[in-house]
Amino acid sequence: MKDKRPVNLDIGTIALPITAYQSILHRASGVFLAVGVAVLLWLLDGSLASEESFARTREIASGFWFKLVTWAVLAALIYHTLAGIKHLLMDMGIGESMAGGIAGSRAVFIFSAILIVLVGAWLW
Repeated sequence: MKDKRPVNLDIGTIALPITAYQSILHRASGVFLAVGVAVLLWLLDGSLASEESFARTREIASGFWFKLVTWAVLAALIYHTLAGIKHLLMDMGIGESMAGGIAGSRAVFIFSAILIVLVGAWLW
């Protein structure tokens, strides 16, 4: 049996709903969190190794790049947490419809952006 449905192989032309972007970013933020926490734990281990390594880690922690990495990890944590709460609410039957999913995804993006900006202002 031949399938005569059209096949779109150009992924750039496929319009995904906002819920798909929210779900993809939730997964990506989880991966980024795993890597980011590993880096922060490595720095913690280095700071506890000796007095010299503590001084070196303290010097690194006062720099711009460390603050940027810390902000990025906190941003991923904020987004991942809010998206996870949205998924838990959907598991409880709240916002399971398409309209509810879209509203929830918009709320996750808006509240994440607000909290990420606030954390950046607090960090710097």
